[in-house]
Amino acid sequence: MSRRGGLEAVVVGGGVVGAACALALARAGLQVALVEGTPPAPWRREQPDLRVYALAADNAALLDGFGVWDAIRGARAQPYRRMRVWDAAGGGELRFDADAFGRRELGWIVEQSLLLERLWATLPVAGVRVRCPARVVALEQGGEGADAAGVRLQLDDGSWLQARIAIAADGAQSTLRQLAGLAVDRHDYRQRGVVGYVATRYPHEDTAWQRFLPGGPLAFLPCADGACSIVWSLPDAEAGRVLALDDAAFARELTRAFDARLGAVRALSPRAAFPLRRQLARDYVAGRVLLLGDAAHVVHPLAGQGVNLGLRDVAALRDGVLAAQAAGADWSAAPRLARWARRRKSENALAAYAFDGINRLYRSDAVAATLLRGPLLGLAGRLPPVAQQLWRRAAGL
Repeated sequence: MSRRGGLEAVVVGGGVVGAACALALARAGLQVALVEGTPPAPWRREQPDLRVYALAADNAALLDGFGVWDAIRGARAQPYRRMRVWDAAGGGELRFDADAFGRRELGWIVEQSLLLERLWATLPVAGVRVRCPARVVALEQGGEGADAAGVRLQLDDGSWLQARIAIAADGAQSTLRQLAGLAVDRHDYRQRGVVGYVATRYPHEDTAWQRFLPGGPLAFLPCADGACSIVWSLPDAEAGRVLALDDAAFARELTRAFDARLGAVRALSPRAAFPLRRQLARDYVAGRVLLLGDAAHVVHPLAGQGVNLGLRDVAALRDGVLAAQAAGADWSAAPRLARWARRRKSENALAAYAFDGINRLYRSDAVAATLLRGPLLGLAGRLPPVAQQLWRRAAGL
């Protein structure tokens, strides 16, 4: 059901999830506009972006469907073929290996700016109408009838956009979510994730490494040219202290924290940090406004699933549109939107609380938790069906 000459969906927010959503709906034949306040910074080959994502297999396939994955992979996307997870308190190790799952890789490490550059380059090709720089300042919602206005968005230049639905993909502090009156529940972990690039004495072996420490997990993610991107979750005060260290002192502390698993570490880049929290929207739909990505859910980064969950929101919405079109039904009917919202809210909440529980377990200094958690990792690693199921869920398969 297409509105000739009119918009059917307005996506607010041009980050990775928002741009992917605009592309997905445009590829499904909808008339789509994307509203973003700030153009994305260009990707620079000589200066890797500190923000990287561990893209799962299903989301690489989603990007491939947009025709952008080959360009991303050809520029700089590092496959990881193994994962190693262990606890500083001792015990066994959880291992995932692509060969055991009959795959060439488990996923890919990709810089945020590279993803954005390739996605944005494809927007006009797909027919998406980009309004940037522009911000939403007001929202009006119509009725539910076939000829109802749906939703109207006023931009900061005074113009209005009208469509059947509006999609809030404008981040954790979403303006559109607030205008729609959708509430969120927040939990501050009182931690920050310290990120940066390092060189290691020994090769990273195309492996994503994670060690659980009392202050939070420490991940070494394999990158191109042999470097590693680190994500070190630390209590706020400790993160501030680590950020203030000079490169040599930071490298020594990081080497010790990682138990010198890859030998001595050397800093390659400046460091940055971002606050960690769990934030879940109580509802994903209000009338004709939908939430997805960080506007709907923010999770702990210990499993690297934040952007993957957001892209799965996109894939589920696209699949719902395509299924309705195939059946000759109204893809924007309220029951269909509500069904999508229930499914995505359930899956995202399950993931958020699972990550929360893992974080609490491995930060606990209780004797029982300390004695159990290492052996549990080892047990899961020694049971191939368990390890395979854990990985298949993380990979969205």
